[in-house]
Amino acid sequence: MINWKGATAALALAALAAGSVAAQEVTWNVSLWGKRRAFTEHIEKLAEEVKNRTGGRFEIKIHYGGLSKPKENLDGISIGAFEMAQFCAGYHRDKNPTITVLELPFLGVKTLDEEVAVSMAVYNHPATQKDLARWNARLLMPSPMPQYNLAGTGKPPMKLDDFKGMRIRATGGIGEAFKMVGAVPTSVTATEAYNALESGVVDAVAFAPHAHLAFRTIDIAKWWTENLNPGTVNCPVVVNIDAYNELPDEFRKALDEAVAPALQHYIDNYNQLLAKWDGILKEKNIQVVRIPDEEIARFRAIAADPIREKWIRDMSAQGIPAQELYDLVIETLKKVRGG
Repeated sequence: MINWKGATAALALAALAAGSVAAQEVTWNVSLWGKRRAFTEHIEKLAEEVKNRTGGRFEIKIHYGGLSKPKENLDGISIGAFEMAQFCAGYHRDKNPTITVLELPFLGVKTLDEEVAVSMAVYNHPATQKDLARWNARLLMPSPMPQYNLAGTGKPPMKLDDFKGMRIRATGGIGEAFKMVGAVPTSVTATEAYNALESGVVDAVAFAPHAHLAFRTIDIAKWWTENLNPGTVNCPVVVNIDAYNELPDEFRKALDEAVAPALQHYIDNYNQLLAKWDGILKEKNIQVVRIPDEEIARFRAIAADPIREKWIRDMSAQGIPAQELYDLVIETLKKVRGG
């Protein structure tokens, strides 16, 4: 005789167990743009690390386009359209004013390790976390980039005055710096930069080396400024706060612990690209332009102090501890260098 009571109980336990396993399987979607490149290697590595650390039960699916436009990734995070995204502060400075301190020109950051250190210091500041929480966003890690330089067509700039009237694709503090010396900055997205340069909408594009390669601006450029180094942009990777809080403890721990190896992989990969950069320029027959040191000093004197002071005034007027955030960047640089 069949024990229906026992069989029913067994089925119920089996169903409960199956439901428990299913509950421990999570898939996150990540909104990026362009294609896989040095700029996204830490996210690729993060996904790999999380998958390995959770036995494949936590999957991070990376989407290069399709989920959102680059300038709308923060909005997508705010409504939970996806769980993770990358964006650049200069795309919408009003939405993330605190982290624009990292885009001020001539901060003096020299290496990718220093860029990580100052970014994480600012990301961990309570004012920054409160700022991004307005968009239901938790800052996970930066996308450290070296100093930007220009690749352009037409007459190459040999001195500061040559920038007057030059139309330059540049965002954030870099764009402000070029504006101070008479250039005309425009903030077209990275994916629009090639067409803008090719059609003559801009004369030059300010990018880090990987982006000049990934978005092919170096394919049509005639010259490259190797030592202008006006600054860089800050492009965080953020996660939706609700999605992060809802993760099982094991998965949240795996995600947090995957950040360090992901960033190290990114830096190692980027340094390999930088080591090849001179060869790439030679191969593409790009004229390497070296701006005289005295012209760089003029650029810094014209742009650095006024833009920083204006940023501090404007942000302070919004109730942001601007001076504190700027001082945090400088102090972090001193600590990293052992000063």
